[in-house]
Amino acid sequence: MGVPLVDLSGWFDGTGRAEVAARVDAALKESGFLLVTGHGVPAELRDRTRELTRRFFALPTERKQPYAVRTGGRGWLPPDVQATGRADGAMAPPDLKETLTFGSDAGGDDPFFFRPNVFPAEVPELEPVVTDYLRRMRELADELLTIFAVALGEPEDMFTRHTRTPSYNMNVNHYPALEQVGPAGPGQFRIGEHTDFGTVTILDRQHGVGGLQVRTKDGVWEDAPFDPDAFTINIGDLMARWVSDRWRSTPHRVLPPDASAPDEDLVSLIFFYNTDTDARIVSLDGRYPEVGGGDYLKAKLEAISIG
Repeated sequence: MGVPLVDLSGWFDGTGRAEVAARVDAALKESGFLLVTGHGVPAELRDRTRELTRRFFALPTERKQPYAVRTGGRGWLPPDVQATGRADGAMAPPDLKETLTFGSDAGGDDPFFFRPNVFPAEVPELEPVVTDYLRRMRELADELLTIFAVALGEPEDMFTRHTRTPSYNMNVNHYPALEQVGPAGPGQFRIGEHTDFGTVTILDRQHGVGGLQVRTKDGVWEDAPFDPDAFTINIGDLMARWVSDRWRSTPHRVLPPDASAPDEDLVSLIFFYNTDTDARIVSLDGRYPEVGGGDYLKAKLEAISIG
């Protein structure tokens, strides 16, 4: 299968827009995943976001508990509150992770998707850094959606006309070391097998033994390639539905901590981009019935929440 690397520089400077769109189209058809460089997001911002969130994760549980929320909230998702592998109805065990979650906090009326972000008082520097990161992720996500439209030969705003006041969220996932959480239970992963739910996902990850795997068309699990300068990009179920399965919403998972690296401790920054909550999504060839962007996403999120 292969997860290709695409340099977006030619898109942004105007020297290779058609070539970039064609390469993205090919990657999404074959893999559903790609790596992108030339995205314009400073490495310093990515590193600083990870550094500051690590400060929070290092706090004792009793200091984090006041920020505890459930799926869809803004704050700290403790261990054992999400089982991502249950999205399609399987009885998967809880994920081996904890999460700080932020997201869309203004612009829409649905309180499920638009809530005030919560920034831990213990890390006062975090708010401006995360606010800047979210802004840049939204800009990059809209640019990717524009590339997608060009790849289809459609008007450039085919997708972004439905992201005027979108919902989105960023999960900062902490995958603790084996020496902290102990061996995984049967069928347990840092994140269980799943597909993403929305339009496009932008992942900034750390490389590790217990890292990201992607399932090929043949059903084989492969380690995703890593480039420290690149974002990992994939589409979600709503986008695959929108383009009538031209592109793959690909199953993926994050492996459990491995005995060969007992002190491996990773943090991933995962930005999930959706549509306006009242958007009506119609597949290109009509093979799927029309759905509401907000309703579709809410049902998916409720499926993975424990309790």
